[in-house]
Amino acid sequence: MSDKRFRSVVEMFQHRVAASADGDAMYGRRGGEWYTLKWREVGEQARRVACGLLALGVAKAQRCAILSPTRPEWVTIDMGILSAGAATTTIYPSNTAEESAYIVNDSEAVVCFAENPEQAAKLASVRLEMPSLRQVVLIEGDPESIAGGAGWVITLAELMERGAAWDAANPARADAVAAGVDSDDLATLIYTSGTTGKPKGVMLTHDNWVFEAEAIEKIALLHPEDKQFLFLPLAHSFAKVLEVAMIGIGTPTAIDGSIDELVDNVGATRPTVMAAVPRVFEKVYNRVVGGAKEAGGLKYKIFLWSLGVGRRASQLRQRGEEPGGLLAFQNRIADKLVFSKLKARFGGRIREFVSGGAPLSREIAEFFHAAGLLVLEGYGLTESSAASFVNRREKYKFGTVGLRLPGVEVEIAEDGEILIGGRGVMRGYYKRPEDTAEALDPRGWLHTGDIGVLDEDGFLRITDRKKDIIVTAGGKNVAPQNVENMIKAASGFVSQVVMLGDQRPYCVALVTINEETVGKWAAEQGIAHTGYADLAGRPEVHDLIWGEVDKVNARLASYETIKKIALLPADFSQETGELTPKMSIKRKVVQDRYRDLLEGMYSGSVERMEVRG
Repeated sequence: MSDKRFRSVVEMFQHRVAASADGDAMYGRRGGEWYTLKWREVGEQARRVACGLLALGVAKAQRCAILSPTRPEWVTIDMGILSAGAATTTIYPSNTAEESAYIVNDSEAVVCFAENPEQAAKLASVRLEMPSLRQVVLIEGDPESIAGGAGWVITLAELMERGAAWDAANPARADAVAAGVDSDDLATLIYTSGTTGKPKGVMLTHDNWVFEAEAIEKIALLHPEDKQFLFLPLAHSFAKVLEVAMIGIGTPTAIDGSIDELVDNVGATRPTVMAAVPRVFEKVYNRVVGGAKEAGGLKYKIFLWSLGVGRRASQLRQRGEEPGGLLAFQNRIADKLVFSKLKARFGGRIREFVSGGAPLSREIAEFFHAAGLLVLEGYGLTESSAASFVNRREKYKFGTVGLRLPGVEVEIAEDGEILIGGRGVMRGYYKRPEDTAEALDPRGWLHTGDIGVLDEDGFLRITDRKKDIIVTAGGKNVAPQNVENMIKAASGFVSQVVMLGDQRPYCVALVTINEETVGKWAAEQGIAHTGYADLAGRPEVHDLIWGEVDKVNARLASYETIKKIALLPADFSQETGELTPKMSIKRKVVQDRYRDLLEGMYSGSVERMEVRG
C-alpha cells in the first residue's frame, strides 16, 4: 500500500485489484476442495454485486445486511455493498430470527444477503416485522425451498446477472458512484454483542477502516508475501479489521469459518499468520498438556523436559537474545521430539499468531512461545475499529496487549480507565445520542470501560473491565478476569469460570467443567456417569475442581481468593445464551440465570460447597 491516504475502502480496494490483478487474493472451499480467487476476479464479482444493488434501487448510505458465516463471498459482497455507496450491517449466523429482525429494523437495512435457505427461512419467519427489508439475496441454495420467499428471495447469481445487465446499460455509472464514496461516509454498522441490554449499532466510517489498514502495514503485522488464515466471524470487528488489512496490504488469505474443521483447514492451507480468540489457544493448550499427562511414563517426562528447555529459550528471546551452546542444542532436540508436532497441527509455517477479543493468559502465551510459536496479543473495541494496541514480533511483552498503533492516542484516567483518541474512533452509536455522549467525551475520545496501566516502555496491561471490578463488602477491589484466566490456564479440567462477589463478604465462582478431560479422569477413577450434568454433580468431581481452584488461591491475596465454588449442570454456549459470538461470557446472563444458586452460596443452603477462611 502506498503512502497515499485513500479516501475510502472502495478506493483502497480498487487500488489493490489494479495493483495485484493476477495475484492470489482469497482461497475458499467448495465441496471439500480448495479453490483460488485472483484479485481481478474479486474485483469483477464485487462490481457485479454493486451494480446489482444499484439496479435494485439501493441508494447512497442505505444499509445492506450480511447474514452468513465467514467465507470468501462475505468479502466480495462487502466490497460490492461499499462500492454501491451503501453501508454493511453485520448479523451473526448464530443470531435467532428475532435478533436478526432487531438488527435489520434498527439499521433499516433494505437488502440482506443470507448464506443459505436455512438462514433465509429465519428471515422469512419474521418478514412482517422487517418493513424496510425489500430483498433477500441467497448466497447458495434454491429460493423455491423457502416458504413465503417467492420474489422476495433471489440468488446471488441472479443479482450479479442483473448487475452485469445494469452496468452495460449504464456505462461508467458504477465508477461514478464508487468515486463518490468519501472518508466520512458510513461503511459499517456493527452491532455490539449485547452482554447487557439491546445491541447497539457502532457506526464506523471508511476512514476508520483505511486508518486501520494503514496502521497495520506500518507495524508490519502482515506482509504481501504472507498467507493468512481467517476463520473468525466477519460479523465481528476483529475479523473485519483483518479483512481491510488483507486488502490494503495485499495478503493472500484462506477464508473458512468452520470451527469443526479448523485444525484440518489450517493444516491444509499452511498459513504464516493466523488470528484467534483466547478460547482457541486455551483449548489447544489443554489438549496438548492433557495428552502428555495421559501418555504418562517416559513420554510425559520427555514432554516436561522439552517444556523446561523451551521455557529457558523463551526467557532469553523475551530479552532479545538467542539461545546458544548447549541450550540451543537441547532446544533443537525438544523441537524435534515435541514441539514440531504442535507446529505441524498449524501447517508448519506459522510465523505468528494474533490474539484478541478477550484477555489471553500470560501462562498460555509463554507456553506457546516455549514451543516456538509466538502469540501477539492485541486490544481494541468495536468502537475503536478493533485494533488500537498490539504486540510486535520485535517488541512484545507477555501479559500486555502491546504498544499503541501509529496514530492511536491514549490516556489513563484518574480511575484507571483507558481513553482512546484518533482516526480509529467510531462516529457514534446509530440513533443512540445519549449512549454516544456517554462513550465519547467532548474531544471525541472513547471511554473504553476497561481498566489498564501503561508501563515505562508504553506497553498496555489490561487489568479488568471497569463494570466488572468486584468491590467486596470489606472495600477490597478484585479483578475477576485475572483470577478466572489463572484458573483456566492452570487446569485442563475447567472449561469456564465466572467469579462473583460484588458487595459480598467473600468471592465465589460458578464453574463449568471440561467434559472430555474430566470424563477421562472419572473413567480412570472408576466413576460411572450418564452425561455432563451427572458428571458435574459427582462429589468426587467437585473435590477435583476445588483442588484446582485452591492451587490458584494459594497465589492470591486473601481477599482475592475464591471461598466457594458451584459446578454448573451444563457448559456455556451461544445457543443457551451465556456466550457472545466471539465467545465472551455474558456475565449478567449467567448471574441472573443462577441467581438462586448464587444466593445459596452466601446463605449456606447449597450443598457441596467448600468454605475457606
